[in-house]
Amino acid sequence: MKFVSTRGGGDPVGFFEAFANGLAPDGGLYLPQNLPLLSSDLIIDDALPYPALAWDFLSLFDTDHDADDLISLVDRSYGSFSDTMNAPLTQLAHNIFVLELFHGPTLAFKDFGLQLVGNLFEDQIERTGKSINVLGATSGDTGSAAIHGLANKKGVHCFILYPKGRISALQERQMTCTGAKNIFPIPIEGTFDDAQTIVKELMSDLALKNKLRLSAVNSINIVRVLAQAIYYVHAFMQLPPDDRDNVRFVVPTGNFGNIFAGWMAHQMGLPVDQFTVATNQNDILHRFFTNGAYKAASVKPSHAPSMDIQVASNFERFLYYHNEKDPRTTTKMIKKFQKDGALKIPKFNRGNFSSTASSNEDILANIRKVKEDYDYIVDPHTACGFQEIVPDKTNIILATAHPAKFPEVIKRAIGETPTDDSLEALRKKRQKRYAVEASADGVREFLEKHAG
Repeated sequence: MKFVSTRGGGDPVGFFEAFANGLAPDGGLYLPQNLPLLSSDLIIDDALPYPALAWDFLSLFDTDHDADDLISLVDRSYGSFSDTMNAPLTQLAHNIFVLELFHGPTLAFKDFGLQLVGNLFEDQIERTGKSINVLGATSGDTGSAAIHGLANKKGVHCFILYPKGRISALQERQMTCTGAKNIFPIPIEGTFDDAQTIVKELMSDLALKNKLRLSAVNSINIVRVLAQAIYYVHAFMQLPPDDRDNVRFVVPTGNFGNIFAGWMAHQMGLPVDQFTVATNQNDILHRFFTNGAYKAASVKPSHAPSMDIQVASNFERFLYYHNEKDPRTTTKMIKKFQKDGALKIPKFNRGNFSSTASSNEDILANIRKVKEDYDYIVDPHTACGFQEIVPDKTNIILATAHPAKFPEVIKRAIGETPTDDSLEALRKKRQKRYAVEASADGVREFLEKHAG
């Protein structure tokens, strides 16, 4: 399998190189040159054990590892999840299901991609004999999942930028209480978009990238997206056969990576009727899928902080396919957005996408309603997925995080405070973070001083 840049630069590369580069040399994002078809067995059979399905799926794209090595990587990545199904499908009503993606070590859906990514980095270091420095930005859960996957691994230093004061206290503690000497959590003034802009600028500096052997951990890394596509297939296989028609996935998303992963699985043959983008009050994606206008606005802090984003990194991948894989048109559009902060798509066709937006009041109301109607507690991000239930669809809402990560919001909504032992243990630990100027130059200086 070869991978190409959304901007058309350079020759196609293999799995190892696409993973190691993260961002393509021309600033574009990697995508498979051609999407393979899923085996028909995955669509008609009962659910496989998650590691077995992950191996089947990833082997379509990773043709650089031999079979035994890939099996070992998958087993190490998904062996520590707390539920035997890894991503169990819970039925709340005759047409409402919740895909629980919070059974990994950091209680968030990012574990599915980042446990694998962490082990792939370790594999890369062993294979090449070269240490690496991992750079990423987070709006909450990416950072903690990446840090958990990389803490104390030999040959790797991990630098994670996050918006100061704009993530939950427990999300921050998951990043700052590891005690690992190779982990550098960096709170910056500003928003997640500011942090992500710094990361992209530094990853686009090829001289710096080569000098420090920088690798990307955000969903700009194609392996993150591929790993997340697996649980859509897993969810479909868990559905009762009579519920496999008119399937609608509802995906809380800010960076567009999670829902794009599902759409890729659909392009590979997964029979899905609709994908619904569920946003919070930072609704750039909702506005886009409503009228075809992609226009950034100021970020407003919300009860669902991981979605407090106005520039969705994976949107470029969607544009590439929307433009029928034309890299010139895609590059032109991205540059226009970077210049003007706005983009209007001519003759826009949203296909099988739809969208919703939830205010802070909606989030609280949805948490209350789900508790009252189904005796089930959802976190604030998952609550956005309950904004609109379509009666004639099989609705699968992705539960992106454990509610215990957001106790203040849950208590405000229903008067209960969900807990988790691993999170409670963090309250007793000492935090360590690093003050860095919120600019590319400031972070560059810090990287050069602390890189492994």
